[in-house]
Amino acid sequence: MELTLLGTGTPEGLPRPGCPCAACALSVGARARAATSLLVDGALLLDLTPGAVLAGARAGHSLAGVRQVLLTHPHDGPPVELPPGLPAAGRVPDGRELAVISGHRVRAVPMDAPGTGYEVTGPDGSRLLYLPPGGAPAGTNGALGQRPYDMVLADVLGRPEALARLRASGAAGPTTDVIAVHLDHDVPPGRELERRCAAAGARAVPDGTTVTVGEYHAVPDLPRRTLVLGGARSGKSVEAERRLACFPEVEYVATGGSRDGDAEWAARVGLHRERRPASWRTLETCELAPLLVEGGPPLLIDCLALWLTDAMDRAGAWDDAVWAARGQKELRERIAELVAAVRATRRTVVAVSNEVGSGIVPATASGRRFRDELGRLNSLVAGECEHVLLVVAGQAVALKE
Repeated sequence: MELTLLGTGTPEGLPRPGCPCAACALSVGARARAATSLLVDGALLLDLTPGAVLAGARAGHSLAGVRQVLLTHPHDGPPVELPPGLPAAGRVPDGRELAVISGHRVRAVPMDAPGTGYEVTGPDGSRLLYLPPGGAPAGTNGALGQRPYDMVLADVLGRPEALARLRASGAAGPTTDVIAVHLDHDVPPGRELERRCAAAGARAVPDGTTVTVGEYHAVPDLPRRTLVLGGARSGKSVEAERRLACFPEVEYVATGGSRDGDAEWAARVGLHRERRPASWRTLETCELAPLLVEGGPPLLIDCLALWLTDAMDRAGAWDDAVWAARGQKELRERIAELVAAVRATRRTVVAVSNEVGSGIVPATASGRRFRDELGRLNSLVAGECEHVLLVVAGQAVALKE
């Protein structure tokens, strides 16, 4: 099958009309995106959008051969004028299959939000799955027992768990070409969009791009070891979670533990938990080395600064006399064990840590000791990671890639 993306944006398009945000200001020229609409083999049109005929012409295609027009999402705006010669737009009921005169078979996939997804099988046997904006499959969509889709087009950045579900069910595999569509202004265009898509194992293409379903396109692999640094409330934890949001299974390692009677700390922990996908498993432990050595799903460690606090507690490192007698040696041995485990791990790991030392010098010897040891720990772990990010004011800057 040959697929032309007449548009790749949300129903409002990009830039959004009248929106003053920075992302919309940058979405001009080649970065502008019309509402997502797909032309399959010149015969099947998925989603009729304003300007579809002109968009097709710009991409070198005519809509004169379209035999079926299908809609995926509720349209609550003004009626879209049907271009002359096109068949009336319709919708296939969930679970039903439609045979198109062109030889394509279309099955409607139930969604967990308003709208309909479509599985399209071409005359050559290739298969694609197209999901509406804000939608994820309501179940396994019948893909179990079948080979993975050759292509998935979905709201990857808005609903990353949709891709995680497809991967968990086997509907999306290592060779599935995942294209992000329904792109909105919550992700700036350009390098940041590419980085977010790459973290999801997906790619974004400009409007008018023609692709061949079943043709393999390599996307950058998620680095096996990533360290995310940042200051307080910089967005480092959100960035770390985002990098694993499309994985069907993740072990989230919380090193902070519990603090009896501290309501503010409990509220912080609660916010973190609410943000995580339901499929993630949470472990509250500072025993990181065994987790890194054993196999398993991707590991998200949040954070190394709290792990260091626990390690210094165990070593008695806050007391000057203990530190001089044995604390420093014990702490360095524990850090060396952790760094060796990071080096040897076969798991995908994203670790979070605080970046300190750029502001006020701590007033106490123990405070300065913690600052120095955290700086050393960050440097050692960063040296074992393929990818290191620094998050400043919510903006991720690659230090190592």
